[in-house]
Amino acid sequence: MRGKRSKDQSSGRRNSSYDESSSSSWNQYGYPSPYPYPSQQNPYYTPQQHQPSTSSYSREAERPQSQRRMDKKYSWIADDCTTLDQVIAALAQSGLGSSNLIVGIDFTKSNEWTGARSFNRRSLHHIGSEQNPYEQAISIIGRTLSAFDEDNLIPCFGFGDESTNDQEVFSFHQDERFCNGFEEVLARYREIVPQLGLAGVASIYSISPC
Repeated sequence: MRGKRSKDQSSGRRNSSYDESSSSSWNQYGYPSPYPYPSQQNPYYTPQQHQPSTSSYSREAERPQSQRRMDKKYSWIADDCTTLDQVIAALAQSGLGSSNLIVGIDFTKSNEWTGARSFNRRSLHHIGSEQNPYEQAISIIGRTLSAFDEDNLIPCFGFGDESTNDQEVFSFHQDERFCNGFEEVLARYREIVPQLGLAGVASIYSISPC
């Protein structure tokens, strides 16, 4: 009740003040018009200059420039290639001059869970008469980028097995030398897989050929 009463009283003060200030002038429709000429009678009136908004124009003006910067950094490749040679040619035409491929392979138990749903209930690392998903990826990427690899040396690492878990990585060679071409990557992969035990859950580990 106290709040309501205070509100009513405040409203009354506003109405009386309005009536006093508006009694001196009436417009043609019979309504009070306290400031028919605001710029002259209202001492607090400040003329406002209306300027067209330039925010949308600025965004449109800047878009081509930012697009040009992106075009210099990245190049789009049309998704209409039907052969490997066309993909290689498109990469070269887009500006790819050289490539240093690094291979990192996940040996966690998630490969068994995922393979149970997507690879005929087998681990994604299953070694058989046909290539598993990892072998397919190594072959496709290796054949595509080998044309841009000057020395054809590929650092190869694994992580997530029972010996490293998510704390370390291991090299495909005990002396940590690089594989010579993706063919050796495939051969070494098939040698390593039967000796490894999958462990843990999938995680991302930083891989660097240092």
